[in-house]
Amino acid sequence: MQFRSTLVRVLAAATLVPALALAAPNATPAPAVPRPSKQYTVEQFMTTTKLSGASFSPDEKRVLFSSNESGIFNAYTLPLSGGKAKALTHSKTDSTYAVSFFPKDERILFTRDQGGNEANHLFVRTPDGKERDLSPGDKLKAMFVSWSDDDSAFYVLTNERDARFFDLYRYDAKTYARTLVYQNDTGLSFEAVSPDGRWIAFNKVRTTNDADIHLYDVEKKELKHITPHQGDAFFQASSFDPNSSALYFLTNQGSEFKRVARYTLTTGVMEEVERADWDVMYTYFSRKGGFRVTAINEDGRTVIRVHDQKTGKLLELPQLPAGDITSVRISDSEKRMAFYHNGDRSPSNLFVYDFGTKKVSRLTDARNKQMDPEDLVEAQVVRFKSFDGMEIPNILFKPHQATADAKAPAIVWVHGGPGGQTRKGYSPVIQYLVNHGYVVLGINNRGSSGYGKSFFAADDQKHGHEPLLDCVEARKYLASLPYVDAERIGIAGGSYGGYMTLAALAFHPDAFKAGIDIFGVSNWLRTLQSIPPWWESQREALYKEIGDPAKQEQMLRDISPLFHAEKISKPLLVLQGANDPRVIQPESDEIVQAVKKNGIPVEYVIFPDEGHGFTKKKNEVEAYSRMLGFLNAHLRDSGPTPVN
Repeated sequence: MQFRSTLVRVLAAATLVPALALAAPNATPAPAVPRPSKQYTVEQFMTTTKLSGASFSPDEKRVLFSSNESGIFNAYTLPLSGGKAKALTHSKTDSTYAVSFFPKDERILFTRDQGGNEANHLFVRTPDGKERDLSPGDKLKAMFVSWSDDDSAFYVLTNERDARFFDLYRYDAKTYARTLVYQNDTGLSFEAVSPDGRWIAFNKVRTTNDADIHLYDVEKKELKHITPHQGDAFFQASSFDPNSSALYFLTNQGSEFKRVARYTLTTGVMEEVERADWDVMYTYFSRKGGFRVTAINEDGRTVIRVHDQKTGKLLELPQLPAGDITSVRISDSEKRMAFYHNGDRSPSNLFVYDFGTKKVSRLTDARNKQMDPEDLVEAQVVRFKSFDGMEIPNILFKPHQATADAKAPAIVWVHGGPGGQTRKGYSPVIQYLVNHGYVVLGINNRGSSGYGKSFFAADDQKHGHEPLLDCVEARKYLASLPYVDAERIGIAGGSYGGYMTLAALAFHPDAFKAGIDIFGVSNWLRTLQSIPPWWESQREALYKEIGDPAKQEQMLRDISPLFHAEKISKPLLVLQGANDPRVIQPESDEIVQAVKKNGIPVEYVIFPDEGHGFTKKKNEVEAYSRMLGFLNAHLRDSGPTPVN
């Protein structure tokens, strides 16, 4: 599962749902004029292609990226001039993700795990199609970091020596011979290595809003703590500048939101560089240093700033339809920029922008052309006040056909985390459910990221209580909408959202009519004791966030649905990946067994070739069709209806 985004850099199970008008607190969204909306099958939704990553070829005539066009992720290239994508890898069983072209030739790097177990290895593929594992062995995880400034080497993290900690290696780009650069014996979290290889930046996370930066001098073999402070303050290394003269980092010290600051390596002087009225998510430089890219988490959407380092001004980004520009990658020549763009009704597509001609070209069309975007819906950002007056932000999806005269069933959708965030953007599963008549409210309960450090920390040691009450209040908010049937409201979520679903059914058994748990925690004691070994550096912060199983056993039992399963009286659907390393299968096995004793409808689906999330289209088809069938059976007045 994904716990804090500051603890573990993954967004699995968080609904990525770029922006529309912000509704005032407690406001009822203005009703849209009803229109006919064609319904589409789950297969049609899943025909949409998912894309990620971008790396320019050495001649900058092609771009490398990942696509699940074949039904599972593989590495592809596309000409910048347009044309059909060419598959470079052809896995049919294990998801394969493109990493990078070699800067001076046609080799590529990619990663692959085994059935969703997250034990990724790093591979090289040569132009003749041969693949070589650069991190061979069992029970290890390897991650590409970056290229050296002269392109002669690249850096890799691996936990092969000690499953708990990641060591940093430098690989020769020609021979793949490697040398150990830093042996991690103290549980620091690697963040960045300077282009010249002299400096390494590490983080040490202690609590939700308390983290420090440590700087290692490779030549002197000295480790220095550079952010001593009093009280809670969050510091996170982001990127070294191209000259290896300064470390750029994020901090919320003295403010609610993270901003960009700079640490000069020779003098130790710190100064503020950039801030916004929201959290800065990251900042980094193009390889030659001509541009610096910053991403801002602006009320559930991504706002990109590209700074021209020569003029000191912001670059004017291409004008595109409503949505977000994300995942910006600037070519080594600094003549071109690759990026993704998506909207609520449009999946992510890969674009290339030419700085000289100002021409923007779309390279992909990920949407299923059988589907009319007008049949899908735009999301709204809405807010309501919770039981104690705290304002809760949400992403609301309203079906076209829902009106006061034709009230619709509804779902409270809870993201993963706890520190995840439901965001605007294209979500096939949510659009599928909305297309079939369900109102979906993606709640950002207290503890969600993106709304300031006070809101982010407001769920610490309170899981199963205040954050859960926010979900109960979300049900009341939905019931207040004129087009929602107050008697037909369910709850669903993945990972931490799956826990919240189970907790809602166990601790507030009359609040929701049905629940869908997607690889969610049922027993916090076991989950906290069985976290993946590579999470060791975050264990202390994780225990302070949720609870220490050695010291707070009773508290964790009190908030774990498994020990209160006899209270669950509403229908339940549970989906689980057999290879999930975060929320292991017994979490789902045991809650299903316990709830079945109550004599209520329980459906359970195990996916033998998935982990913590779905990476294969066939499994998404199965999972989402089962979800709709379950909801139709238990939230529709007329009882079960056929699944298209």
